[in-house]
Amino acid sequence: MRLSIRAKQIAGVTVIVAVTVLAMSGLYISRLTNIIVGESYSRAQVLARTILHRVTELAVDPADPYAALRNDSGLRSILEASVYDQAVTSAAIVDSQGIIVMHREPRMVGEPTPPRPDLTALEGADWIKRLIIIYSGDGLTLEVRQLLVVGDENFGSIRVAVSTLLMRRALYDSLGPALFTAAVAFLIAVLVAGVLSQIMLRPIHVIRSGLTRLGRGEFGVTLDLPPGDEFSELGTFFNTVSRQLSADRSQLADQKANLESLVEHLEDAVALFNPAGELLFTNPAMQSTFAATSIGKPLSGLLAAGHSYRTLVEETLAMRRSRGPVQIDEDQLAIAHAIPGANGELVGILLVVRNLAYVSRMQSTIAYSRKLVALGRLTAGIAHEVKNPLNAMMIHLELLRTKIRKSALVPAGAGGLLGDTAKGDENLLQHVGVIETEIRRLDEVVQGFLKFTRPEDLRLQAVRASVLFEELLPVIQPEARKHNVRVSIETPDAELAVNGDSSMLRQALLNLAMNACQAMPNGGTLRLASAAASNKRVELRVEDTGVGIPPEDLGRIFDLYFTTKDHGTGIGLSMVYRIVQMHDGEIEVQSTPGRGTTFKVLLPRAE
Repeated sequence: MRLSIRAKQIAGVTVIVAVTVLAMSGLYISRLTNIIVGESYSRAQVLARTILHRVTELAVDPADPYAALRNDSGLRSILEASVYDQAVTSAAIVDSQGIIVMHREPRMVGEPTPPRPDLTALEGADWIKRLIIIYSGDGLTLEVRQLLVVGDENFGSIRVAVSTLLMRRALYDSLGPALFTAAVAFLIAVLVAGVLSQIMLRPIHVIRSGLTRLGRGEFGVTLDLPPGDEFSELGTFFNTVSRQLSADRSQLADQKANLESLVEHLEDAVALFNPAGELLFTNPAMQSTFAATSIGKPLSGLLAAGHSYRTLVEETLAMRRSRGPVQIDEDQLAIAHAIPGANGELVGILLVVRNLAYVSRMQSTIAYSRKLVALGRLTAGIAHEVKNPLNAMMIHLELLRTKIRKSALVPAGAGGLLGDTAKGDENLLQHVGVIETEIRRLDEVVQGFLKFTRPEDLRLQAVRASVLFEELLPVIQPEARKHNVRVSIETPDAELAVNGDSSMLRQALLNLAMNACQAMPNGGTLRLASAAASNKRVELRVEDTGVGIPPEDLGRIFDLYFTTKDHGTGIGLSMVYRIVQMHDGEIEVQSTPGRGTTFKVLLPRAE
């Protein structure tokens, strides 16, 4: 089991404290053992010397030295008082043959003394040996011996017995508080180590958390480390790397989405196999051959032996190099690409099947488009040539109108003819006006036609939807006030932007807004709104509460020159449709007669 940094630090501090406590405890125990053994030896020595001093004060008869000892009450009192010592168990006077002469218990007199180790050997040993002797078995009884010498003659000895059990008890009594203190110190050290590790290791925990979030694929991960310490520079570097990774991941995600979208919409059928021949991926065009449930299955279980696709893939796997193009039939061409890895090993096979019938249709469409382009250029030239005579006709009509008005001011030769001349000039002016109106209408038609045929350059940039609506508002307000229309703008995300030409988009939205105002002759509400849409697009909505569009006209409103207005040209919505198409967008319309119309324009979102 792997330990965290905090656990390792706490464990390290705990081990250090434990070793320190054990060392101090050992030192304390050694000193305490020396003290207890020394005190026991000293007390036994004092008792033996006290008895010896009392014996030397007695008048001892060398012929019977023990008679005076037995009859001395003071000596007996000393022997009986020895029981009250903490370590001494007994004291006795023994003759030279080892027979007890005097004892605190009279029944022991006359009994031989049992052999016992000398306490002097324990008193001179090191503390470890002393502990071994004190804690050996059920306990030992040691002796301190003092010779009895009267004159020059040795007639016995004084023996004081000391029990190791009593030493052990004294050691226990002294070790209890010390062990409790050591345990408390140990627990306090562990708690302090935990608190210190939490404080000292916080930057490491923050960095570890940030790295974990980066590993999960989160974007924009930053570290909040206090400035001025050793980790602040590391945090700054981490934030820089995180921003770079986020930018790279966003770019990779966009590229991946674009690639997936490209593969999904390919007319070519695409399938990917691993080196074991198992199917990994198919696009929709290939799913007629390999169903979506075939992913992960081997090629041998999906296609029969001898199938063209299977044979081509198996040959590519065997040869480890690309095969094709191979003509499958008159409508299909197949290629198997061997995909090498970084070290040159084979990592997969990409099978691409091209529909030749679709390619033929595309070639025909391209040829037809070229013809349409040439025809458009021709018609644009014709329209341009028509526009020049129309301009000349307008100039000469204006000159003709001026001459007619001047002739009406010249007096007539006969008074009766003056009225007839004025009336004739008025009729001529009416005819001139009709001709001028028709020429202007024809000029508008030619102008609209030229707008559709003349190529225009898009100046694509990030254009905020909120800015587009704000720029439209002053232009449409006069028309809105004229029809008693209230304009509402809703842009929840003010930074939401589209990738487009601002002037062309403004013209398209202006056409939709003006049409909406004119569709509410009795007043209403015009709503301009923006919102984020799916597939990285932005929805621009123009919604009114006007008369609506009849269902039979919905399919024709974007046709050139189609209009339901009395004085409309039929160009406005066609221009809107063309501008949206030029921006790789979509436009949708929903309308209910008597309740209003909604136009939804979907445009690519600007990054």
